[in-house]
Amino acid sequence: MTVKWRLDDGQIEVVDEAVADILRRKTPAERMRMVAEAWEFARLWVRAGVRSQHPDWGDERVADEVKRRFLHAAG
Repeated sequence: MTVKWRLDDGQIEVVDEAVADILRRKTPAERMRMVAEAWEFARLWVRAGVRSQHPDWGDERVADEVKRRFLHAAG
């Protein structure tokens, strides 16, 4: 299988049919769990990045920065 990457504004993301089939077989609860786990992973990943960039910051300041980054990510 050859994968072609097109990284431009006109690109439309399409889920591979095998992945789509796996997702169709999951219950709504399983799919929601996947979303929750992905969200938690992203939060931990951002937290680790903030800690790495600011090792002198305390837990509360790190948590505030993680919140700020998530709140402003879409804008």
